[in-house]
Amino acid sequence: MALLIEVCRGVRSIFAQCQRPAAAAAWSRGQSAREFSQAAPKPKPEENDNETINKAFVNRNPRNLELMALAMKDRGWKTVWPPREFYHRLVFKRTNQHIVAEVISTESVVPVLSCSTREWALKRLLGSTCDVTACRAVGHVLAQRCQEAGITFIYYREIPWMFRSQKIQAFWTAMKDGGVVLNEPRRKYI
Repeated sequence: MALLIEVCRGVRSIFAQCQRPAAAAAWSRGQSAREFSQAAPKPKPEENDNETINKAFVNRNPRNLELMALAMKDRGWKTVWPPREFYHRLVFKRTNQHIVAEVISTESVVPVLSCSTREWALKRLLGSTCDVTACRAVGHVLAQRCQEAGITFIYYREIPWMFRSQKIQAFWTAMKDGGVVLNEPRRKYI
């Protein structure tokens, strides 16, 4: 037993003299060398560190330029109705049985948002699916969906003699009361 203790002391003294004294000390105490490793030194902050601009900036919000009214709008032809100069356009359709309202983007043909009296959740609350109260209900629901999607400005133009209708007026008022501005800001040129 005494011989074993002498051998261990000799091994410890050899490790103490080697190039890695922290590792030898850790081994002698039964600890791992990982506990004694040092982290890389932290770089010292410069005085103007807050004012430096990252050269590899990537805009992760594709609608950012649109919200600042800087994105390009497709102008189209002057003789086309409705005009094509918009980011989002509101389309209101009436049939003999149903009311449909859709928000269409310039980039896609498919509607971004839609609301209709064909939806069961809306249909079961209405007495009729094609009267003034149905138009008002569709306007309220679509305005809420627009707010949830972050669309607050929508281009909406109706043919003047159609706009006089009570149904369209009720829909228009409900959208306005829901917090949606039915006119887009003019594009800013830089």
